[in-house]
Amino acid sequence: MIFLQLFYTFFQIGLFGFGGGYAMLSMIQGEVVTRYGWLTAQEFTDIVAISQMTPGPIGINCATYVGYITTGSVFGSIIATFAVILPSFVLMLLISRFFLAYQKHPLVEAVFKGLRPAVVGLLASAALVLMTKDNFGSPTEDTYSFIVSCIIFLVAFIGTRKFKVNPILMIVGCGIAGLIFYW
Repeated sequence: MIFLQLFYTFFQIGLFGFGGGYAMLSMIQGEVVTRYGWLTAQEFTDIVAISQMTPGPIGINCATYVGYITTGSVFGSIIATFAVILPSFVLMLLISRFFLAYQKHPLVEAVFKGLRPAVVGLLASAALVLMTKDNFGSPTEDTYSFIVSCIIFLVAFIGTRKFKVNPILMIVGCGIAGLIFYW
């Protein structure tokens, strides 16, 4: 039964998760943490961190890890990964035949312009999902962790946004900063 639920859940996420892996994160959390309770918020945060550091798309990596942790088997990983990829694969096969011929059509351009705000909203939702007490600490309970987390966040945001620091270097740097400040 869990394998069917896993397939159905990740198939839906793959079908409606426009905007890539980061946009899928809030959908994944909504399903696996809030709706089904398969994982805690802290476990999901750990999965997101691991998914960011592993090669490959974050949404697919996250599905793979959730499938494994939820079922305790590699088969669960395979099911979740296959389910999240399948809708995109099928849609790309169907769309690719017609897209090149009709990409400049006003209706097609209008659809893509309409999707842009939705993608921005999903990405913002993913960022807000990760801004929890589990990740940042609480200003009332653990002021030190909260302040250090906010500083690391701001340095990472400004470094990647303004100074165009490579995101991989920023992840490594933030990891090192976390080790130094929390050790």
